[in-house]
Amino acid sequence: MKGIIFAFIGGACITLQGVANARISQDIGTWQAATITQLTGFIMALAILLFVRDGKKQGFKKVNPLYLTGGALAAFIIFSEVTAIQHVGVTLTISALLIAQLFMTFMIDSNGWFGVVKQKMRLPQFIGIGMMIAGVLILKL
Repeated sequence: MKGIIFAFIGGACITLQGVANARISQDIGTWQAATITQLTGFIMALAILLFVRDGKKQGFKKVNPLYLTGGALAAFIIFSEVTAIQHVGVTLTISALLIAQLFMTFMIDSNGWFGVVKQKMRLPQFIGIGMMIAGVLILKL
């Protein structure tokens, strides 16, 4: 249950951040909004880390260097989301974003990428993805 609650909180924050970034980008530009978002996110994460003090510093040596660059994807995430919101609105953007996330998780799970245990996708998963795509098409009407 804890995981579901955090997933809902994360999803709500992604949407709120996207709307805020779209508004900021109207005043100063999209890449500037992405920069501010990344900077404030770094400061907040660092402050929480210093307060909570969990994890192990020596663990960095064990992490694949490619995975350490994952945060850099946030710049492209922010730019893409802001641009999409400005062109098609919040609802359609977040709906499409969720479908893209599901597609990528499907690829990761079914291929065992990044060291995750391979998952066999069954008919209910395909039906669910199809229903989400149908929902986006209906929203677009």
